[in-house]
Amino acid sequence: MNTIRLTTAQALIKFLKQQYIEFDGVQQRFVKGIFTIFGHGNVLGLGQALEENPGELEVYQGRNEQGMAHAAMAYAKQKHRKQIMAATSSVGPGAANMVTAAATATANNIPVLLLPGDVFATRQPDPVLQQIEQTHDLSISTNDAFRAVSKYWDRVSRPEQLMSAMLNAMRVLTNAADTGAVTIALPQDVQSEAWDFPESFFAKRIHRISRRQPSVESVHEAAALIQSKKKPFLIFGGGVRYSEAAETFRQFAEKFNIPFGETQAGKSGIESDHPLNMGGVGVTGNSAANTLAKEADLIIGVGTRFTDFTTASKQLFSEAEILTINISEFHASKLDAVQVVSDAQAGLTAIDEALGDYSSGYKNEIAQAKEGWEKELNRLHEITWTEGFTPEVAGQLDDQLSEYRELFDSALTQTSVIGKVNELIDSQAIIVGAAGSLPGDLQRMWKAKSRNTYNMEYGYSCMGYEIAGALGAKMAEPEKEVYAMVGDGSFLMLHSELVTSLQEGKKINLLLFDNSGFGCINNLQMENGMGSFGTEFRRRNPETGKLDGPVMEVDYAKVAEGYGLKTYTVRTAQELEAAILASKEQNISTLIDIKVLPKTMTHGYDSWWHVGVAEVSVKESIKSAFHNKEENLSGARSY
Repeated sequence: MNTIRLTTAQALIKFLKQQYIEFDGVQQRFVKGIFTIFGHGNVLGLGQALEENPGELEVYQGRNEQGMAHAAMAYAKQKHRKQIMAATSSVGPGAANMVTAAATATANNIPVLLLPGDVFATRQPDPVLQQIEQTHDLSISTNDAFRAVSKYWDRVSRPEQLMSAMLNAMRVLTNAADTGAVTIALPQDVQSEAWDFPESFFAKRIHRISRRQPSVESVHEAAALIQSKKKPFLIFGGGVRYSEAAETFRQFAEKFNIPFGETQAGKSGIESDHPLNMGGVGVTGNSAANTLAKEADLIIGVGTRFTDFTTASKQLFSEAEILTINISEFHASKLDAVQVVSDAQAGLTAIDEALGDYSSGYKNEIAQAKEGWEKELNRLHEITWTEGFTPEVAGQLDDQLSEYRELFDSALTQTSVIGKVNELIDSQAIIVGAAGSLPGDLQRMWKAKSRNTYNMEYGYSCMGYEIAGALGAKMAEPEKEVYAMVGDGSFLMLHSELVTSLQEGKKINLLLFDNSGFGCINNLQMENGMGSFGTEFRRRNPETGKLDGPVMEVDYAKVAEGYGLKTYTVRTAQELEAAILASKEQNISTLIDIKVLPKTMTHGYDSWWHVGVAEVSVKESIKSAFHNKEENLSGARSY
């Protein structure tokens, strides 16, 4: 057997360079590059290997371990999981920072390879710098925290273990049914140890993602179920996009006249103006999709995980039967559904052939629902502040709006800003988001004019994904403009990869909606009977000792200007238009600091979200909220 003597780190890099994906007959390199933040736990191991011979692996310098791993996730998401980035950190805090990103990737079933450094396998210098010592178990390190949030986890304690570890890593990273974060912990001494690796380990490997075919029996059962129904309703999930099955889905919907709604992961798989596309469905859905879903006698979920936001906590279509088409047996089995376990394209094609001349019983309902939402959307676009103004989320901070109005010197509403942005940016531009009130507004209001232009992380709703995610999306499609739709809360949470975007010349655009608070959580607490508590950005009041002093004002444009971005501050519709048009002419990253009034986001359409409400309270408003929760729960599915 021919061997080659390499360090563990050198062997790992050599192995990664030889991994390829094949999908529908098209081959490409699987690992595009690696994000790095070097520390003592990886710089002399993986760092040395990358300096000496990175080959075609592109090496990027991150600024925050969570941020760079989020960028890697967004890259893979935009590439429909057919190409990935890796990320390496040092031991201890560097590794711990990536745990959140690992959870985000796994919750969204997005493949990311994480390579954190680890403490010495020999234990000779224990406790090494940044090592956690557990007196009951010396084998535990920070990296054990990844076990709960990874689809595959391994620790390479000897060089020869690298081979089985990486083969299993590739197995999971290329598993369309059950992928997510893969963590390979690398003790810093083992990274630099040499071993005689067999040359066969470094042979070109082609990982074929095949289209799993459905069973004949499941197709017949699904077709019979659909044929027995008059008003089926399709849900376009992220799995349809990753399967690259949008055209098959569109043809299926058109052939049988079945309307469909979109999940956050599925949105922009098909253009928003398609006559059968009702838009977002569920808690953050609109009136068109939610009305038809509620009246449907059959829900056909294609490539969706049926999260609580999609099902409105299993209340939205509680009486309908459920059919699932999903490559994952786990997700296909949800809601006690009739299951077609298959690739989205393969499943839809097979059911299409089995349905014959079936046609749904819809008459004017589809067009009427879509027309009704268009009228509502136009209203949202035109909302402006005037004296005596009533916001969309009314009855909560109505008396404080004038304070915000004077502080911001702005009368902009969030819904009108979104409408104007949607109108002005290029139809091919990609928008990226994750948390706060913006995902709800965007799933409802955003009109995707081109396919695959909506990169929303909402499986984990991770604040801080937005800016790093925009960088990852830009790296995946550098020819397109990319916009991070971010609230002030998420900007403060994590924006360090702005520097990486400048370093790499990868222009991204930040649309920062500043309402000086955690707006969506303020809505949640107040609509469930609480007062405004710890969610507005207010100074501590020396008289009360509470955070109920004056509203804080932050100049986010100056923050970004200090990094080197081109920035704009916007307080009027005219300034917004001018800033967006001017930002298009820039060749560096931009930030538009948009001052918007709180409570001017959308408020929900015919849906319910099950959240924990106190069963006992002295406040009548809390008691009422609990009663409302119980009433809604009684009409929801229990499993």
